Amino acid sequence: MRPLFLFPLAALLFSACQEDYIFTDDNNETPGNEPVLVDNRLIPYFDLFEDEAIRRGYDFDLTALGITGVIENIPEDGVAGTCQYGRHIAHVTVDQNYWNHSSQLSREFVVFHELGHCVLDRDHRDAAFANGICRSIMASGLGDCFDAYNTINREYYLDELFSNF
Repeated sequence: MRPLFLFPLAALLFSACQEDYIFTDDNNETPGNEPVLVDNRLIPYFDLFEDEAIRRGYDFDLTALGITGVIENIPEDGVAGTCQYGRHIAHVTVDQNYWNHSSQLSREFVVFHELGHCVLDRDHRDAAFANGICRSIMASGLGDCFDAYNTINREYYLDELFSNF
């Protein structure tokens, strides 16, 4: 089993429901008090990940792959998201505080980074361009590069995400 991967928050960066997911509320509980497979706030990002993969020639069904996800407090300082993945688990967690204070694009960045681990089996990649910008959406946040995931660079980062797994 692979270790728990963490994505530290270096700085804040710049819908439709799918019936396959089981959810009812923001407290991650169904009427029978069973855990939610995917928090309803993450569903648009999971759907968008599938759509972006299709645009690049890949067809993923995150539900069929058993990918789960929640938004909850992550106790480690500076951690925006985590992905536990291995033979029997693929689970994304996004930090509640990060979620509450982030833009839609910043949320997308973290969710896509974590899905890069959980779905694409990507490791961290901290290479940088000469100007210090990270070459990959899969940067750990611990290296010397800085993230530039914004509306201008988004297509580059998504092309890179889906082309290097």
